[in-house]
Amino acid sequence: MAENRTITMTRREVNRCEILRMADERRITQKVGATRIGVTERHFRRMLSQYRSQGPQGIISGHRGKCSNNRMAEKKKEKILKKLKEDYLGFGPTLASEKLSERDGVQVSKETVRQIMIAEGLHQPKTRKKDRTHPLRERRKQRGELVQIDGSYHAWLEDRADKACLLLFIDDATSEILAAEFVPHESYLAYTSLCKRYFRQHGLPEAFYADRFSVFRVNLTNVTTTDAQTQFERALEELGIELICAYSPQAKGRVERANQTLQDRLVKELRLAGINDYQEANAFLRDYIPVYNQMFSVQPILPTDCHEPLRPENNLDLIFTRRATRILSKDLHFQFERNVYQILTDRPAYALQSREVEVCQFENGNISVLLNGEILDFKRFHRQPKRQPLSTGKDLEWKPPADHPWRKYGYHLNGEPVNAPN
Repeated sequence: MAENRTITMTRREVNRCEILRMADERRITQKVGATRIGVTERHFRRMLSQYRSQGPQGIISGHRGKCSNNRMAEKKKEKILKKLKEDYLGFGPTLASEKLSERDGVQVSKETVRQIMIAEGLHQPKTRKKDRTHPLRERRKQRGELVQIDGSYHAWLEDRADKACLLLFIDDATSEILAAEFVPHESYLAYTSLCKRYFRQHGLPEAFYADRFSVFRVNLTNVTTTDAQTQFERALEELGIELICAYSPQAKGRVERANQTLQDRLVKELRLAGINDYQEANAFLRDYIPVYNQMFSVQPILPTDCHEPLRPENNLDLIFTRRATRILSKDLHFQFERNVYQILTDRPAYALQSREVEVCQFENGNISVLLNGEILDFKRFHRQPKRQPLSTGKDLEWKPPADHPWRKYGYHLNGEPVNAPN
């Protein structure tokens, strides 16, 4: 054994070499040496034999510096890399691994894809931040007991269309998407349209969990009454649905995490499907939601469903109207949005004078008038626009042509009028 040979060893191998040297010099028994290294006595004797025949070199693994026998074939690696650069650019390792298997028939683990992407500069490993700790909250036990709702603005179609907002309803007990829709903006009408579709499909949940957006609660500090409520709160109260407003995004973490997942996965799915407008994207959602729920939803603690079926008195179109109160005049008139309305009734006028009525404006602009829940007949009188003020000559943006007589005034040649010089 050459004494001047340099051997590279790890700290673990150096410790093993020292224990084997002590056992070779009979300073410790083989049983003690095996215990210190953490192997069986039989394997310790095998290691001791290699140490005696090869010295410290026998402790080093013979595979060091050599390629693994199970390494990926170069042709397969080149095919994967080509797909990652052309078809799956911007995909995360997990999603890219799934699509390679689903669309291209290439079976490869997500960790292998991650290492390839990192080596080629296609993926930047995330550094874990030191986050604030938030206490965990137990899931609700039954489906429909609590539904988390939120809107997420994002470039869902990347550069193929403008940004849009995805309205998302997530069940707290199962993490299942119950309803979703792309809309231009997060608004009362957008939420009511999705709510009506969700209620007709699944029924009425026990509670909604939302943020403190102005659609859900009155945030003005100068409101003089604690009973002030938004149109959305009023509609849910009529349906018997509790509305809970969270104080932080972490409180409704299930819908927030679902938004993060969709901002990664759904964007790529829409790209692969060749979708370039949000009308097609909404149609795509109907087929994508069951796939998402199959992958990410969980079983509830209790199998019963808390959704209540719609009752005949639950007129969703009427409940989700915009409401305003008006006081009837002595002639049973009231004004609403610059129009005058006359109540038509066979009852004596004094029976309705100074009564408070509720004006319900539907999504299409039509209105209904309610008195204690009873619909009243009415006639609308359109207010005529005022006349436009008369304009003076100074207001006219008119320029006379070059041969206009005004331009010849005061210019004569040999007694004949001529055009004014330019």
